[in-house]
Amino acid sequence: MQIGSSNDSKAVKEQYSSSKGINTRLSFHDKCSTNKQGYGNWIVSNYEITEGMKVLELGCGTGSIWMGRDDLIRKCDLLMLTDLSEAMLESARNNIGERDNVEYKQADIQNLPFEDGAFDVVIAHSMLYHVPDLSRGIREVRRVLKDGGTFYCATLGENNFTDKLAEWFELSGENFNPNHNFTLQNGGAKLKAAFSDVREVFYEDSLHVTDIEDLVEYLRSLASFKAIIDLPVENIRRILKEHVKDGAIDLPKDYGMFISK
Repeated sequence: MQIGSSNDSKAVKEQYSSSKGINTRLSFHDKCSTNKQGYGNWIVSNYEITEGMKVLELGCGTGSIWMGRDDLIRKCDLLMLTDLSEAMLESARNNIGERDNVEYKQADIQNLPFEDGAFDVVIAHSMLYHVPDLSRGIREVRRVLKDGGTFYCATLGENNFTDKLAEWFELSGENFNPNHNFTLQNGGAKLKAAFSDVREVFYEDSLHVTDIEDLVEYLRSLASFKAIIDLPVENIRRILKEHVKDGAIDLPKDYGMFISK
């Protein structure tokens, strides 16, 4: 997830240069989200993956979506896990392991090294808003997807907890320029340029933070939220404590997924 300028590619690269930051963010959401189904579990519940399918994931990160899902992996004739970051791919390899039907490859969605119609399913969660030439990336997804195949892409909405935090920390202008390249509000129209059937599904959730330190660590893991990172930790704690009510901080989440065929 990104907070900050969509043009700040340096911050994005730093944010995903190792698995430490992403693990901090995943742990935060696991602990503080009110929907205990879990975002990853909900995402996978929408998949229609049957025996013998070839599946491509773009921006696989640490491979967390596949951890503990050996039965789903075994259904795949091929599971191709890709990411721009070598460090992320190495983490995914460590988490998923070497398997006969799993491959790991560094790849850019804007220029995919795969043949036309190579996959039954393509997955790209929480990453399309980072793509510089998004139209080209979506066309590449359609190219490598078989006719009748499915593209799953989870993303954020424009009414998220990040906006509330920006208000609290009095951020604006260069210090808070939300990345709205691909959101729940505008993503459908962009997908319809390449896909005839685009469906949107929402994940009902919010954050209930009872330990300020969890939110402090989360904020300090976001390289693209530099204006907060540069503050002394005590200042971050002080501002957050001003918004504690009944022993907790409650924040909105605006998450969902597009399913395109």
